[in-house]
Amino acid sequence: MWLVVIGILSVQLGAAVAKSLFGEISPTAMVWLRLATSAIVLVALARPRLRGRSRDDWRVVIGFGLSLGTMNWAIYQSFALIPLGIAVTIEFVGPLTLAVLGSRRARDVIWVLLAAAGVVLLGFEPAGLDPLGVAYALLAGASWAAYILLSASTGRRWPGFDGLAVASLIAAVAMTLPALIVGGASLFEPRVLLLGAMIGLLSSVIPYSAELVALRSLRPAVFGILMSLEPAAAALTAIVVLGEYLSPFQWLAIACVVGASVGATRSGAAPAQVEPAPD
Repeated sequence: MWLVVIGILSVQLGAAVAKSLFGEISPTAMVWLRLATSAIVLVALARPRLRGRSRDDWRVVIGFGLSLGTMNWAIYQSFALIPLGIAVTIEFVGPLTLAVLGSRRARDVIWVLLAAAGVVLLGFEPAGLDPLGVAYALLAGASWAAYILLSASTGRRWPGFDGLAVASLIAAVAMTLPALIVGGASLFEPRVLLLGAMIGLLSSVIPYSAELVALRSLRPAVFGILMSLEPAAAALTAIVVLGEYLSPFQWLAIACVVGASVGATRSGAAPAQVEPAPD
């Protein structure tokens, strides 16, 4: 259990540290540095076998990689515009909706309504939220749902970590040109590369390793409930690292989404019973 908690905290700490650096490294450049770091580590560890792959194998893993890259890019753009905890809360609606849509139990509609109520509550703030930031978070949530579906297909076609390693490499390559346009030569300064590597380790390598070990002994339902705490973990981490304090309405919204995810998990339709998102 503690390994999952460590993984969650590591992901959100990586996100908070990344946001604190947006003043000197753009979100797009930061995403590329993170993806490149995780791709290098995963390819080195998995050493994926590429020969003998069918056209469908490549089609699936390319879709998986593009969904991974889009998800990371969109959520980092959202982080730049709205509070970290709110962005993760909105993003979480994507896989939650996917989980409930895959359920045949009528009562699971309750969890969708509860999550929707949480999102609606976010609109009651007098200052409001940046609409573009919300749109980016919704895009990240939709990409997360696609990532979940494609991760299952990739897992059936690519053994072990081969598919994830190849998908991470595809995502990094796809983000290279946008990162170069935004970051330019500064992208390869030693300090920037070091910071990007640190974010990659915190946001991808450490969580993947912790979750892989934890899933060997932890029941999927318990894992799903723990992963449901991500929005709250993001909000708390943002308070400590960034000083982003939320209003009572915003905390209530997070509680609604977390409650909906826990409810869906206990009903047997957890978004995190499949591969979790590397936010």
